[in-house]
Amino acid sequence: MATSLQRNTNRTRPTKSAGAKAKRSKVQRRRLVALGMDAAAVELLNSSEVRTLLKHPKKVSAVQ
Repeated sequence: MATSLQRNTNRTRPTKSAGAKAKRSKVQRRRLVALGMDAAAVELLNSSEVRTLLKHPKKVSAVQ
């Protein structure tokens, strides 16, 4: 009986805002520059490429 009284927590989860996403993206790009990548090269990457590179920071520093 108690299981039928639980709320669906998926509906109450907060949505991501565009401002927060832009802030995360900016911070991630700064991390790549700090790892040694060229700032001009980082600007040309899209967001998924930035996240992929940050998953393996040793490879980023080894390439540069």
